[in-house]
Parts: sequence; C-alpha cells; structure tokens
Amino acid sequence: MLSTQEPEVQQPELPQADVPQADVVPDAPFSSLSTRMHQMFPALTCAEIGRLRKFGEIGHWKSGELLFETGLTGPGMFVVLEGRVKVYQRDGIGREVLINEHGAGHFLAEVGQLSGRPALVNGMAIGSVEALLIPPEQLRALIVAEAELGERIMRALILRRVSLIEKGAGGPILIGNSNDARLVMLQGFLSRNGHPHSVIDERDEDALRLIEQFAAQKEDMPLVICPDGSVLRHPSMPELATCLGLLPDLDDAHVYDVAIVGAGPAGLATAVYAASEGLSVIVLDSRAPGGQAGASSRIENYLGFPTGISGQALAGRAFVQAQKFGAHVAIPVNVKALHCADRPHRLELKCGGHITARAIVIASGAVYRRPALEGLDRFEGRGVYYWASPVEAKLCKRQEVVLVGGGNSAGQAIVYLATHAAKVHVLIRRSGFEATMSRYLIDRIRSLPNVFVHPNSEIGRLDSDDSGLSSVALKKPLPDGTDHFDTRHLFLFTGADPNTDWLRTCGVALDEKGFVLTGANADGASVCDLATTVEGVYAIGDARAGSTKRVAAAVGEGAAVVAQIHELLAVSAGEAVALGA
Repeated sequence: MLSTQEPEVQQPELPQADVPQADVVPDAPFSSLSTRMHQMFPALTCAEIGRLRKFGEIGHWKSGELLFETGLTGPGMFVVLEGRVKVYQRDGIGREVLINEHGAGHFLAEVGQLSGRPALVNGMAIGSVEALLIPPEQLRALIVAEAELGERIMRALILRRVSLIEKGAGGPILIGNSNDARLVMLQGFLSRNGHPHSVIDERDEDALRLIEQFAAQKEDMPLVICPDGSVLRHPSMPELATCLGLLPDLDDAHVYDVAIVGAGPAGLATAVYAASEGLSVIVLDSRAPGGQAGASSRIENYLGFPTGISGQALAGRAFVQAQKFGAHVAIPVNVKALHCADRPHRLELKCGGHITARAIVIASGAVYRRPALEGLDRFEGRGVYYWASPVEAKLCKRQEVVLVGGGNSAGQAIVYLATHAAKVHVLIRRSGFEATMSRYLIDRIRSLPNVFVHPNSEIGRLDSDDSGLSSVALKKPLPDGTDHFDTRHLFLFTGADPNTDWLRTCGVALDEKGFVLTGANADGASVCDLATTVEGVYAIGDARAGSTKRVAAAVGEGAAVVAQIHELLAVSAGEAVALGA
C-alpha cells in the first residue's frame, strides 16, 4: 500500500528516540521500515486467501474505478484476487503522489479500517479487478479467529499507518506560525491521535500562495486544508476531528453495556478487557488516548518493557487493541454531566446528544494543575506547556528552557528535553527529588551535563514581549544571585487535580479534594471494590480516591473493574428474567 520511494512531506523533526511517540508504534522505529517491507506488504497464499473468503464478499471494479477514496469512509480491507490496484495519495490542494501498485495475493488496508475510519489514500483499479472485500466488523472477527494470519495482517496494518505518519501522507495540511498556540494545539492533537499530517510555515512560499488563494486574514490562522479540499479557519479540535471523520456516529438510542469516560491507561485497559469478553463498549475522551501518561516521553518501570516505552506508544497499542475487539472510541468528545436518577445511566455530551449505558466507568483522571501566576492563561501554548512531546521539543531546540516539578512525569520530561534544549533549568520547592521521584530518574538527571536543578525555588512572575513569554522571574534569588531566566519556554509539571466536576449532577460521593470515593471509603465494602456510592457507576485510575498514581496500577484497576461489571450485569439480567416471569 505504501512505497518507501515516495518523497517525504516536511514534518516536525523526530529524533530516533522519539519515534515510538506515534500512536500505533511497531516493534522498531521508523528508520527500520525499509527493512520490514516483507511485513508491511506480505503476499497471501491461495490457501490463506481461501480461509479469508468466509469473512467477506467478492466484488468487481472496472478500470479507473476507485475501490476507496481519501476522506471517505473506508469500506474495509480488500484482498486482490485478479488484476492490479494503483494506490496513490491525493492531498487537499490536488497534489498526487504514486505510492504503489498491488496485484493478486496482496491486501489493501491500514489500521484505521479496524473501525471504518476515512481512507487516507486512494485505490484505483488498473484494468478489471476482482477483490474480496472484508468490512471492518468482519476484519476484527478475522484477526481474532485466525490467530497466526490475523497477527500478520495486524502487524502490516500498523506498519502501514506508521509509514503514513512518517510521511505525513493522507492527512490535513496545517499552515501557520510555529509559535501560534492554536497551531501547537492542533499539531499535538493530531500527533497524539496518530493521524498523519504535514505543516507548512506561514512564511514559506507555498504557504503564502495558499493564504492568498484562500484570502485568509490574520484572524483566520492557522489554516487547515483537509484531504477533501475543504478549508478550516482557526479551527478547534472538534472541528478538525469532524472534518477528518474521526468522530463516530453516536446513536442516542443505543444502550451500551459499558461507557468509559477517559482513554488513559485505566480506561483503555477496561475497554480491552470488556470488549474482548463480549461486552459492548464505548470510550470517550476530550483529547487523545493515553491521558497524562500519554505525555510521558519514556516510561522505564512498566513491567515487560526493559528498554522503556513512551506513554503515547503504550496508549497507542492499547487503543488499537481495544479497536481490534470492537470497542467504539469517540475522541475528542467532552462529557458535560452524568445523569443517574434511573438506570441505565446517561452521559450528557457538551456537543449535544447523550450516551446511555448499563455501567459507567469513571476513568477521567486528572487535569493539569495551573500555578497561581498572574496572566498564566495568555501564555499557554505561547511559551507555557504542560507536557513535552516532539512538537514542543522542536520549538525549544538548542534553547534554554525552564521546567517546574519534581515528580516522575517531570523527571521523564527533563530527560527528554535535555536531548533537545541547550540547557534545562529545573525549579523545585523541596531540597531534592528523593521524596517524589523514582531513583532511576534521579540518577539519570544527575548525569546530564545540561540540566541544572535549583532546589528551594519558585516562580514569582512571568514576563512577556510581542512574541509571548520572554522570561521567568523567581520569588527569591538563587544562591548565585540569579533572580530570573531569559527563556521563551516554560514546562509546568506541578501536579494535577481530579477531573470530576462533571459528576456533581449525579451524587457520586467525592472526598474533600474531589477524588471519587469507592469501596471501603464509600460504604464500608471491600477495599478492592471499585464501585462508587451510585449503583452501576465505578471509578478507576487517578480520579479514584486512594489510587496508586502509577500506570501499572491504573491498568490493573481497568482489568479488575470488568469482573465487577460482569457481576452487576448478571444480577440485572436475573432481575429482568424474574420480572418477566
């Protein structure tokens, strides 16, 4: 489906160590894709194609007909039986690039077809073509039922998406200033959701021509040219997601077994286990898979990954895994309120409409804590950041940055930023990291020559100029007399507060800090009970009072809650039978 001969579209620079940030990361970084062509484009034998036939239907296409088209809902996976199919990229401004041609024995799809997402490339019949079309639902069934063959197909689908991300192929074109907060937000949204895209600086000759063509004004920036040619002016994340067809059609009348609010490690674990056990599942998140863990540049103490894995890579694998088992995922969708006067419970959405489910899982995690600094809001995205991804790393390359925080997330960001920035100044209120950070991170930070830790220090004021943040002033001078840092980049890792305000309409009990009470804390039940004070509503992960703030603990709770949901649904089914009798 893809050829490594295609010219690359300019993308944010991704150092090799950062390659696993893509949401569907393979076992090796992008630079190794050329050695994995046999895995990306495996040829199926006649016997294997025979095993696939029961999952699809044979169709015929005349020369010049499109089997799938960029921007339109993908019909599934095609297995070419006779003829050839030309696969090519066509972007929103009409540029075409030939990717490859495929003949009999090859299959055409990428990982988005597990859920019927819009196609990212075109596939056109060369001469008469006969192909087996396997729709998304049957494709998922095939991958589960045919273990060995399904594994090969899944690996190929993932590698193809990774290649598309690497080249920016099939995605929107973003035009704007690299320091524009909205552009940074849109880049981060697309990157964390593993969606291909390309960026053109507004000063570039091509950008100037497009800005003139669309008569764009300063207030219209950034511009986004979607694959179908439509143009968005200064769009929000939901507007961009709608243009790209990322949001599924939400049926107000459908009743799910489980609705999960939050696609962090806890929520995704619940989705994987619940969907794999046959429950109908929907996952809702306001931004991207991974939650706060998704912003971690490298997690090295998660079981089974001795060399470490980025939070986004871990979340991406879980996201694909959940889709494999048929879980519906709606991102970005904001939940406005939970209504639980009657069962099944109902989630009211800010965009309108609602989701109904027999069980609700609160996995909404936490929101980044914003220090009480005057004017902080106007710097967000214009010099102040709450995570360190390749997008932010590119902005501060070879510059001095300031980072505030002493927890594990801060430590991972320090190590990551040190590979890009000239100097990293770290401000912590304590005398050291020992009480708040894992030992392996402390030792690594001490070995970095361009990281300077300043204990017993706090920010007093943020100063600006026309470009945004210009300096960070301290509450009191450092021992060497330094009272400020001239920097345009401030990273804040100052903790987080529970994201539970949307629960206040339901009566779910919260502690004094806003965390959800469960188990013994809620009603004297077993301490491992993840049920809240409202029947059918459960809480897991960082939003739960008393939870261990670690990825492994969140995943464990995500798995454990499914067993409790099964008990609830079994009781409900028994009650329904009794009432019917």
